[in-house]
Amino acid sequence: MKKNLVPVLALTIGMLLIVLAISMDGGTFMMFWSVTSVLITFFGSLAAVLISYPFQYVRRIPAILRKVVSEPSNLKEDYVSYFSDLSRKARKEGLLSLEDDAADLDDPFLKRGLQMAIDGMEQDTIRDIMEMEIDALEERHKPGENIFRTWGELAPAFGMLGTLTGLIIMLSGLDDPSQIGAGMATALITTFYGSLLANLIFIPIANNLKSQTEAESFQMEMIIDGVLAIQSGSNPRIVEEKLSAYLSPKERQEWQEKAEREDNSEVVSDHA
Repeated sequence: MKKNLVPVLALTIGMLLIVLAISMDGGTFMMFWSVTSVLITFFGSLAAVLISYPFQYVRRIPAILRKVVSEPSNLKEDYVSYFSDLSRKARKEGLLSLEDDAADLDDPFLKRGLQMAIDGMEQDTIRDIMEMEIDALEERHKPGENIFRTWGELAPAFGMLGTLTGLIIMLSGLDDPSQIGAGMATALITTFYGSLLANLIFIPIANNLKSQTEAESFQMEMIIDGVLAIQSGSNPRIVEEKLSAYLSPKERQEWQEKAEREDNSEVVSDHA
């Protein structure tokens, strides 16, 4: 997968905006720095996550974070042309002529679906099997998303816990009124940390993972329709129209322009 640095850039900009807002109000970075607040909000909520989920899921956090900065594949335009070509070949030479095409595929989901079509399995059976694979994919991805969503829910709670702890310590020393203001500020920093971690890091990561899973599932649904269209012997033009419904208006326009360029180049090569 290609690297997608937008989440990292957005996080950096978000942090810089917060620092800028603090400095504009006359604050300093050190006013908002507290090791004890970090221990309570980040590591305390992490401990709660470790309790909430089996360690086999939690230890995958580094791999999950790598996925966040990876660009999901978008091959929908290629699939329209690919399935159109396969449909044309299957109508002319038969489904068995696609054996070599299936063997050369790197995508195991597409390869399996095409092979089942070549083997003559019933359409309902092919759809059921391939949709079960989509369901399994979504179930595999859910723990990663749920971990960060749960972490986003726990961080503010631990921030409040840290605030309560700080207030208790502060109130126990009321004999020195000069320390009340500083003590209150320190107590509130943990709430700030909890809200920051939840709303700028953990919940956005969970949403990112969810959107990537949905995009992958959507593309796999497109593959299912393409495989079934080939098995049913649909006209290549019908295959194109059916699968182009999966494209956004912009993607559809780009695909049509690309197809027209390819047709024109074929005409030129035939006359040459």
